[in-house]
Amino acid sequence: MYNYCTLFDSNYLTRGLAMYESLKTYSRDFHLYIFAFDARADALLKKLKLANVTVISLEAFEDDALLSIKSTRSAGEYCWTCTPSTIKYCIEQYDLDHCTYLDADLYFFADPSILVDEMQDASVLITEHRYTPMYDQSATSGIYCVQFVTFKNDARGIKALSWWRDACNAWCYARFEEGKFGDQKYLDDWTNRFEGVHVLQHLGGGVAPWNIQRYNISDESFDVIFYHFHGLKFLENNKIDLGPYRLRRKEIEKLYMPYVQHLEAIVNRLHKGNDTYDYHGTIKEIKDWKTPLRYFRRMAKRSYNIFNQKELLGK
Repeated sequence: MYNYCTLFDSNYLTRGLAMYESLKTYSRDFHLYIFAFDARADALLKKLKLANVTVISLEAFEDDALLSIKSTRSAGEYCWTCTPSTIKYCIEQYDLDHCTYLDADLYFFADPSILVDEMQDASVLITEHRYTPMYDQSATSGIYCVQFVTFKNDARGIKALSWWRDACNAWCYARFEEGKFGDQKYLDDWTNRFEGVHVLQHLGGGVAPWNIQRYNISDESFDVIFYHFHGLKFLENNKIDLGPYRLRRKEIEKLYMPYVQHLEAIVNRLHKGNDTYDYHGTIKEIKDWKTPLRYFRRMAKRSYNIFNQKELLGK
């Protein structure tokens, strides 16, 4: 059995469900623990009665340590703060031999068990950003990405996980400060700080908009295990921003269009009946005197990826 956990609220619910459904498509022997970060998500997820899923409410999950710092973090920063705590909760509460944290905006194209199996006798698995040089933010955002990280329930794994939880509780903010950034920069020295840390070698684990430029996804020998749809935003007036990265047409057609179509199919299912809540988390476009400058800057970098929703839905 492969154990995974994730966290999201109702404004990210279509992404979280798409991740789960893609995992379920390719994985048979798995269980996913979903931490519902608001009451609406908790109620809806429990109503759906998803196979191979345990839904955990904030009330059940949050301990005194987290509650004492919650008001000092933004919503996003609090999610980052909670990441190691969710893994630790699952291992301890359900007596798991291991648990892998998944970002809710991952999407699987194959069974990720091959990535977990790569650990062999290691106790911790981490994944590199593998930045394309033009997007390299290793110095400020970290060498490794908290997107797919595994801990075994052994002495080495729990030592690293407990250290990470304490560090995030002490400091976890969306800014670079004294060598720290969110929950992520802490991982930079783990291969030296802790024993039993394995850095994922499979190139198909961790394909993302900041490194897709180095790959040829049309090459049949390149196996994408998961893609990280970081930066994708639903905007007003039925527009979608795929993020400020250089994307080729083949990547938009092969990765982004099927993903957006899946997200839209999910929201249509959720909207059956009288439910009209925006589960995409649509945001307002920032429009001010800098708008033309942002537009031309992204056009110059060939990263203006804002589309009408119908274009991505193939309508």
